[in-house]
Amino acid sequence: MISRSRIGFFAATASLVAIFAASASAIPLYELYRRADHLSHADLATTAVAYFVAVVVALLVLGRISDHLGRRTVALLALGLAAAGTLVLTDIHSVTPLILGRALQGLGCGLASSAIAAFVIDSAPASAGSLASAVTTASPMTGLTLGALGSGVLAELGPAPRTLVFFLLVGVLVLCAVLIVLSRETVTRAPGLLASMRPQLRIPVAARRLLPAACSIFLATWAFGGFYQAFGPSVTADQLGTTSALIAAAVFASFNAPSALGAAFAGRRAPATVQRMGMAVFVLAVAGVLASLDLGAVVPFLVASAVAGLAMGAAFAGSMRALLATARPAERAGLLSAIYLISYSGAAVPNFIAGQLSEAMSLFHIALGYGVLAALALLITLGATRVPRPATA
Repeated sequence: MISRSRIGFFAATASLVAIFAASASAIPLYELYRRADHLSHADLATTAVAYFVAVVVALLVLGRISDHLGRRTVALLALGLAAAGTLVLTDIHSVTPLILGRALQGLGCGLASSAIAAFVIDSAPASAGSLASAVTTASPMTGLTLGALGSGVLAELGPAPRTLVFFLLVGVLVLCAVLIVLSRETVTRAPGLLASMRPQLRIPVAARRLLPAACSIFLATWAFGGFYQAFGPSVTADQLGTTSALIAAAVFASFNAPSALGAAFAGRRAPATVQRMGMAVFVLAVAGVLASLDLGAVVPFLVASAVAGLAMGAAFAGSMRALLATARPAERAGLLSAIYLISYSGAAVPNFIAGQLSEAMSLFHIALGYGVLAALALLITLGATRVPRPATA
């Protein structure tokens, strides 16, 4: 008979993937919404901003409530929010329900990133070594990729392209909830719920000298990822010349999917070396993305996007490792909150600005702005991580 702990590990892993899959399911349909329901580029950018802001709120305010309410309870709440947001997306004819649905999904993803990730770690077999760490690292990007590609395939080949993927995902989320109920709780409920909801942003003194390089990397790479989420389908239509939802899904996945491999590449290499190499490759890849957009070349665009995703994953992982190495165990939660606040702000703020500019500028010129941001981040990284030359007599 399968133990409840093993059920819990499988249920938490499946839930983490499913929630992030649901959060990406609408993105390949953005161009359909834009053409059929007359949504603007600014409208679509606003939906991405709503998602990012909701994730930040959940991480900062609700990130520790599972220590007090229990992992299962908060996992069910995350699944419920994701399912509610996905159901809202079944009836999109204006921007308001799209914003609401994406915001609810963002809250679910934020809760999943904390509570369900902790549930995975708590439930992992003791003999599995680094399995839990690998699962929590890879599951979000795996979910985003599967959700986008699945949505694109169903939109192109299945009936009811505006609703089928959402109803299927709600069914998957409900199944995950059943498995969570069958799982064993891994923490004892403790008092202090309200106190745990006070945001804690703590940056260790030793980490502050590392912030210029790390922050520039977080802001530039996450901003570019946000560009794919907000404008990817529109770029596919306007610059690459196709309205295919499947190609739009491939565009989104081409940047996100390789990032986990980039994190693995960082490995045991010195963080500063990974930061410099990662950002140098990232800027070159972004230049390739821009050139491909200008030429309207789909395959080179996908290749350059994948290389940019790899470089992002490496640079981000190197920065995380450098910062976390300076923190004591009691400081890590506050430091992680600060890192994610910076990262999601990097995704939200530039996309909000780009959304406002999209009414007056082409998507290619907006993309150039992200390229400039990446180049500035590289210069800051090179300056902040340079090795001082030894003094000469």
